[in-house]
Amino acid sequence: MGAEKESDPLLPKSPPTKCWDITTTCSHIECPGYQVIHAGDGFEIRSYNSSVWMSTAPIQDLSLVEATRNGFLLLFDYIQGKNEYEKEIEMAGSVITEISPSDGPLPSFTVRFYVPKENQKNTPPTVGLHIQRVKPTYVAIRQFGGFVSDFNVGEEAVGLKSAALQVSIADTVWSTAIEKNHGYVVAQYNSPFVFDNRVNEIWLLFDMENGLAM
Repeated sequence: MGAEKESDPLLPKSPPTKCWDITTTCSHIECPGYQVIHAGDGFEIRSYNSSVWMSTAPIQDLSLVEATRNGFLLLFDYIQGKNEYEKEIEMAGSVITEISPSDGPLPSFTVRFYVPKENQKNTPPTVGLHIQRVKPTYVAIRQFGGFVSDFNVGEEAVGLKSAALQVSIADTVWSTAIEKNHGYVVAQYNSPFVFDNRVNEIWLLFDMENGLAM
């Protein structure tokens, strides 16, 4: 994970610069596999391998923090053995929250837990959650520290979608796909009991084959 992918045909001509590193966190817990294909000023483009996630139903709420907390509690019960196989599952990273536009008055949040590889072939089902199998995809990311709040998530999302996109990504092969993205994902890697050196990410998922954001 985290290694640059020099042979990728989408690699821009500009040399990559260093982005924050999540390898310390992911050396303790299993994280989704990816390759860095470009690192720029304040953003990074990754190519993620196929993955399996356990997902909540969409949660309508004013607060991303509250929606994430409620979804995480359901997922935590699941990995503690409250599933049809009564099987405990190792905590993995990251826990992600997808923010999507909603037809109603409140935004929609979907919280997902990455399923470790050893549980992906025969993932225990459970009531109220569903298994999501994700094909390989590209992700534009921006990292930030501290605890996630409703305020700083909005700032970081704008930072990636507008400033980073217009200034840094606008001349890359990904700009058309990224510009069509209408939602984003917040990835959190640390336990709430970790206070120092926290790492969070804003993700914009996009599909280069169809030139569309996911």
